[in-house]
Amino acid sequence: MKIAILGAGAFGTALGGILANKGYDIDYYDSKVEKESLSEVLKHAKYIILAVPSIAAPHLLPYLPKDVPLIVATKGFLDAHNFKDFEDYMVLSGPGFAADIKAGKKTLLTATDSRIVELFTTDYLTFDFTTDKAGVLMCGALKNVYAILAGYSLKVGRGTEEHLHFLSEVAGEMKALLSANGAHSDTVDLSCGLGDLELTCALPSRNFEFGQILKSNSKAKPEKTVEGLTALAKIKRGDIRIPDKAVKLKELMEISEEWSNAWS
Repeated sequence: MKIAILGAGAFGTALGGILANKGYDIDYYDSKVEKESLSEVLKHAKYIILAVPSIAAPHLLPYLPKDVPLIVATKGFLDAHNFKDFEDYMVLSGPGFAADIKAGKKTLLTATDSRIVELFTTDYLTFDFTTDKAGVLMCGALKNVYAILAGYSLKVGRGTEEHLHFLSEVAGEMKALLSANGAHSDTVDLSCGLGDLELTCALPSRNFEFGQILKSNSKAKPEKTVEGLTALAKIKRGDIRIPDKAVKLKELMEISEEWSNAWS
């Protein structure tokens, strides 16, 4: 069975490696390096896995067949609107660094469909489960935003009282955000929520690291993709409802005005 993976970066190839080891026929598409056309990669595919950066994903979606099951592994979508035309889509998310997955480190992710569990489960990769696709998508975007704030504001590392207090406050905000936008607040309790938040709000997270950089230099621009910046821009644009309880998110939105002015 052929599976098309859109995005030949670290996470896409980590997922592809699992599937290849299980005997699936894997074909990658990456606009930066792939000579093969998108139509060729998609031809005869029984599943499509979206694993490109969130800033690039909307440009690809119009060209994808709407009747082939789509597995969304891209983090950064704040709602399910982008997938309204797809007959069958599902979400894979959670606290998994690509390097750890490639190294066979035990990892728990979240799936919204049993087919994801069947395709990807190994002795080191397992899943918790929910049908709340909107909530899983929101968690994947919000945790990157909060990771920037963690890098910007926290003076201590993982496991300290200050760090744990930050995570607790943010988890409460995320529950309020999901509820205010039609998703299930308890999705935050899954690996895609609390698990990914804990992983991302500390080093070696790229979002956390960039928050640290911005603290010392507000004019710094990211040299690599920082997904939290893309999601933050969408939030500031008004893509989701922000409840009064989201104090830290509002704080970050205000702080980020300094960065925006420096970059303009």
